[in-house]
Parts: sequence; C-alpha cells; structure tokens
Amino acid sequence: MPPMVIDLRRTEDPRDVVHRAVQALAEGHCVAFPTETDYVVAASGRCATAARALAALAEQHAGEPLLTLALKSHEEALDWAPRITPVGRRLARRCWPGPVAMLVPDDHRDSLVYRLPEPMRDAVLGGGRLRIRIPGHPLLADCMRMLLGPVILAEPASPSGGRAVDAASVIERAGGAVGLVIDDGRARYSQPPSTIELTGDSFRLVRPGVVTEDALQRLASLMVLFVCTGNTCRSPMAEALFRMMAAERLGCRPDEIERRGVVVSSAGLAAWGGGPASANAVEAVRELGADLAGHESQPLTESLVSQADVILTMTAAHRAAILAQFPEAGGRVALLATDRRDVVDPVGGSLETYRNCARQIHGHLVARMDTLGVEPRAD
Repeated sequence: MPPMVIDLRRTEDPRDVVHRAVQALAEGHCVAFPTETDYVVAASGRCATAARALAALAEQHAGEPLLTLALKSHEEALDWAPRITPVGRRLARRCWPGPVAMLVPDDHRDSLVYRLPEPMRDAVLGGGRLRIRIPGHPLLADCMRMLLGPVILAEPASPSGGRAVDAASVIERAGGAVGLVIDDGRARYSQPPSTIELTGDSFRLVRPGVVTEDALQRLASLMVLFVCTGNTCRSPMAEALFRMMAAERLGCRPDEIERRGVVVSSAGLAAWGGGPASANAVEAVRELGADLAGHESQPLTESLVSQADVILTMTAAHRAAILAQFPEAGGRVALLATDRRDVVDPVGGSLETYRNCARQIHGHLVARMDTLGVEPRAD
C-alpha cells in the first residue's frame, strides 16, 4: 500500500500537518520528512519496532551508527552526550539547526541513550559513538517539540547511490516502510550534511557536505566579546589588548589569531555602527603595545550574543542589561573585573584618564587569561 503524501506547499493549515505527523510517529509509524539537505525517514525513539524498520532501510557508513538522533535544541546535546567537548558545544550552538551532524562519545553512564529501547539503542550506537543532528526544517522541528521522547532519523539507502532530495525519491527508497510522506518540494541544498567527529580539543571532517571544513574551523573558534556603552573607549581597548595578549600566548602576530582559533570583537549597548575609537583610547593602548587604529563601533546584536563563548562587560549595569534582553546567555556573561568592580568610563577625560583605564583593563585581562581558553604556545 503506497504511503499517504501531504503536499506542505498546498496545505491551508500547516498545524494540521504537524498534528497528523506527530500522531503517526506516536503510533509507531515511520514518517518521511524534508530537511534542508535531503529527505529522511523518522520514527519515535520510544518504539522498538520502528527501530527495526529504520535500520533496515538506512544507508550505512563505515564505522558510524546506522541511525541519527535528532535533537530539539543544542542545549539538549549534553543530555545525550555528557562528555561533548567545548569545541562540540561551540559548533552545536553555531551550526544548529543546520546541515551539520556530529559523532560524539556515547560512553557516559548518565547519557539518555541508555534509556532507549534496546533495538533503538543498538541502532543509534556504533563504534562507541552517537550521531546527533538538528535538521533545519521548521515542520520537523514543530513535530519534535510536540512528541514525547526523541526522534530517530534514517537516511534511506539506494542501490544507485545519491540522496533522497524530494518526495518521489524518498518514496522510491522507503515507500514500503513509511505510512506518511511530507512533501515540501526539492530539498534546499540537495546535498549531504557535513559530518564531523569530535577529537579532543578539535574535530575532523568525516564526510564532507554543505558546510566546508574552513567554515567549520572558524565556527569552532573561541569567540570572546567585550561590551561597554558606546563601543568607542572601554570595550575597544579591551578588544585590542586581548588580541595582543592572545597573540603573545599563541606565538603569532595579532592579525593571525583567527587562524589559530581565537576570534575577538567588541560592541556597545548604545553604539552607532561605523564610528572610530576615541583618539585617546587609540593612544593609550598604543603605549601598551596594542593597535586600535582601524576600529569601527558596532551595536550589540542577538547574533553577536548567540555566537560568543565569553561575553565580558565593563560594568555590572552592562551585564544586567544583556541578561535582561538575552537571558539564555547567562552562563556566558561576566564582568571583566574578577573583583567585580566596574571599569569607569573615561569618555571626555584627559589622555592620562584613558591611560589609567587602559592599565586597569590590562590588569583585569592578565587576571583572566588563564580562564579564557587561550592555551599558551608549547615551547
């Protein structure tokens, strides 16, 4: 019996499609969904019989699990892979939802993977690893939010190779195993997700896909953000001094730290875009060996906050303002000063005022450098 096909592009109420798909999954059926890369076959992780059906049609990759665990959010990764590395957490926050799959260790006793039914657990584990992903299609995301328990995905195999990039090709490969197919036309990218394996403090590209290795390397970088009010005095000075100090640790020039995996920027809560740094700020950090001449101010944005691993503010009021607007960043926002004292704004002051401010910022950075993740060069 052929599966039911629902054309998402012609439906009047997408919510009805979500409810029908969730009901099918909850009843133990397999459902074919579009993602941004291809079409996948999904099942509830609570259903042992669905695990066997998924495993039977899944494309196999040497040394990898048969099936993929789909997550609802990047925060959920720690529930399934408590040993996920800092690099893995950065990539999860910056790449998901999106076309990246991660192979992560499954060897932690607190992992939720060990609560899955045995057939499903066996199919999602392979070589001591678990493959996790958050596909970037809103309908699948809506279904996952409504379904109790995890969703497991299979990439349906084909003797002729290639991927299922539309409803017709997924029906050809898996029609007998699915009861419902959601048709949303050809997948946006129509190429595989990039699959990476986390390795210590880095990663390796296991299977190339949409996101290039160079892009992944940048996304895996440590990103430090300094925040003040106008982004013309304090936070630019902190940015320039940190770049200089990070370069010293990494054994490179300040303009080379991004290639060494460290990205630094600054922003202001009330900044206008494109303004230069204060002339006194430029001179004050120059005397300490840092370069601020090419700085352009920028306002603090949601994107900057979401990308940053560490957000250091000049005052407690700055920190409070960020947390009020972006409460999800709570664990990543701190005062620059370890003694929790504010760095007083030097705006309008003399060059000596700026010198004192720059020295104060430099001292706070010295106290913090060992905790910011910039590892010294091995001699």
